[in-house]
Amino acid sequence: MNYVFLFLKQLTIQNMFTGTILKILSIMLLVTVGIVLILGIGTLFKGGETSKKYSNKLMQLRVLLQFIAILALVGFAYFFKN
Repeated sequence: MNYVFLFLKQLTIQNMFTGTILKILSIMLLVTVGIVLILGIGTLFKGGETSKKYSNKLMQLRVLLQFIAILALVGFAYFFKN
């Protein structure tokens, strides 16, 4: 009986650890997208040569990061339903 209890306790700790890692990874992905978005808006308002040089690249990077973040969040929701 003690073995079952220890197994369940270890499983609960493992699930808590996995959940914490997933939350941290999700927040990091969303913050990264936000930073790139803010940089893109700043570059757009700055205008001139800087805007021509970096605006399109930042938009492409933002779209790529959004795609990765959405895939990750949907994957987390699907595989870790509980």
